[in-house]
Formats: sequence, C-alpha cells, structure tokens
Amino acid sequence: MESLLLNEDETMLRDAARGFLDASAPVTAFRKVRDEGTGFDRGLWAEMAQMGWAGVLVPENQGGADMGHRAAGILAEEMGKTLVASPFISSAVIAATTLRAAASDRLSGIADGSTIYALAIDEGAKFNPAGVAMEAIQSGNAFKLSGKKAFVAEGRNANRVLVLARTAGAAGEAEGLTLFDLDADRAGLTRDAIAAIDGRDYARMNFDNVDATGDDVVGEVGGGLAALQQGLNAGQAAVAAELGGVSAGAFGMTAQYLKDRKQFGVLIGTFQALQHRAAHLWAEIEVTASAIANAGRMLDTHPNDAAVAVSLAKARATKTAKLAVSEGVQMHGGIGMTDEFDMGFFMKRARVGAEWFGDYGYHAAIVAAARGF
Repeated sequence: MESLLLNEDETMLRDAARGFLDASAPVTAFRKVRDEGTGFDRGLWAEMAQMGWAGVLVPENQGGADMGHRAAGILAEEMGKTLVASPFISSAVIAATTLRAAASDRLSGIADGSTIYALAIDEGAKFNPAGVAMEAIQSGNAFKLSGKKAFVAEGRNANRVLVLARTAGAAGEAEGLTLFDLDADRAGLTRDAIAAIDGRDYARMNFDNVDATGDDVVGEVGGGLAALQQGLNAGQAAVAAELGGVSAGAFGMTAQYLKDRKQFGVLIGTFQALQHRAAHLWAEIEVTASAIANAGRMLDTHPNDAAVAVSLAKARATKTAKLAVSEGVQMHGGIGMTDEFDMGFFMKRARVGAEWFGDYGYHAAIVAAARGF
C-alpha cells in the first residue's frame, strides 16, 4: 500500500500553496468575486497557471508540471480552505485528465491557463451521466447536437466545453454516449448564467443544432463514458479534496472563535460540551483526510481501480464538510448566520460541493456495492 504521508515535494507544494493563497486569495477575496459576479479572478488564475497549477496533470513535454493526482488534491484542499474560486477542477483536473488519455494537442493551452474548459453532463437535478438524453444526430462524419445541460461549472467563462451527448440508445443506457470537445462560441450554443448559492461560475447550456465533426469526438463514437471515466474520477477526488479544505477552513475559524469569545467573562472554549464537539469534528476531518489522500494515491498508481477509493473519499468529504459548517455556524451563534461573517460562505460551498459529481447517496451506494451490500 502506498504511503498516505506527504513526501518532500508534496510538503513543499502544500506549504507554497498555503503561503500564496493566504496572502493573495483569503476568504475576503472570494467575497469580492461573489459581489462582482465574475465567477473567478482571472488575474489570480493567471498567477496560478504561472506557478504550474493549471498544468499539474499535463505532461512536461506539453508545458505542464505533471505532478500527479495527489498533488492536484493538495492544491484543491488548500484552495478549499480559503474558498478560492477558479477553473482548477473543471479545466486543470477533469479536462486535462480526459484529454491526456485521448492524446489531445490542447493540453498546452490548459497548462498555461489560456484554455479554460467546462464539463457539460448533467441535464437534471442530480449527477447521472447514463441518464443523458441530449441528441447528437450523426450524418456521415458530421453531427448535430441538440438539447440542454442544466448545471455547468465554469459555463460562462470557459472557451471550450466537453459535452456528453447521445448518438445511440436511450436515456438511462451507459452505451451510445459520445464525448465532444467543442469551442464554447460555436454557432447554436448559448449560455445562461445560474445564480448559485456559492457565488461561483455556473451556467445552463442550450445546444440548438450545433455542428460537430469526427475531429471533435474524444475517444470513440458511442464510447463517451469510457473516454470520460478517468477524468470524472479525478474530478470527484479533487472535489473531495476541496471539501476537505472547506472542512479544515471552517474548523480553523471555529476553533479560533472558541479561543477568543467570552461569555459572562469566561472563554467559551473552556466549556466541556464545546470541547467535545470540536474534538469530534477534528477527528472526523483527520479520518476524511486519509480517505482523500488514498484516492489521490490510487489515481496515481492504479487509475483503473480507483473508483471505489474515490467514491469513499467523496462520500466522507461530503459528510464531514456538512458537519464542519453546521458546527461552525452553531458555535458562532447568531453571527454565524449573517452574510457579513465569512462562515456562511463555507456552508454554501459545502452544500454545492456535496452535489457536484454525485452526492453522498450516489457515492455511498458505489462503496456499498463494492463491499457486497
């Protein structure tokens, strides 16, 4: 079994990321992004790309840093601690992993941050790739895509989109789906912004007879889920890592409040009931961190066998983040419910992250099935 401890390079990456984000992207910076409605700070993303973060999973011969999935998880976790909004998961993780397997020549654009990808899969309220009904009608080497995608992260700002559409079969069937790599400004593709609770960049995408060719197909026609699977696993692990960071950030803010806040002249951190709750939350965060680290290691060493480890990490991270933000709001009392106080941002990020690429029930069912239940 691979060690879950950070090696020297990973420790240096974590420390460098933490120092940079604490200085350049504190939670107060996210408040500005939320208020301005930009989705993310392009200047910050450019700096992240210059440090090699956008190319964390891109080969060196295409301009990337090629540090691996455990490193990507470390970066996602540090971003979660300060609620950084960026295209990191959609573009640097999912798109890079998917297109790397397909030997795409667009990886260099991902690495330098100039190409930002969105992933258009969901058509309903829940993550369900096999349920895709959007049509891609084939005529020779050409396709026409028609349908809607309901929840597309980075949907407004992306300049390219990976879209899953049905070339055969019916909704609910895993076969017959094809993955396309399209210019986001292609004729017939329109985008409508979604005002999500966490203030990030989401959109609905409408495809009205959008033209595509065989050159736009990623993998094989009808093999879209297979072409996308490693990318989805990588994205789910990165979301789990971000949720781990959200938990740690909320816990850190709460622990500091317990040390500072006095009630009737007594520090509330001396109250045994609150100490027990804080200790329980800390233990849950530590156990979840191990599951997240294991998912990253499995993706690096045994990517074809990583699905259960990834689902375990996503399920645990979802549950732990819910506990962390709930305890954070409650221990802060009335101010925890106000928009002026940052704890609410952690709760909103945790709520959206819980649904992104499969909720607790979705991933718990995968783990249960693998264990024979």
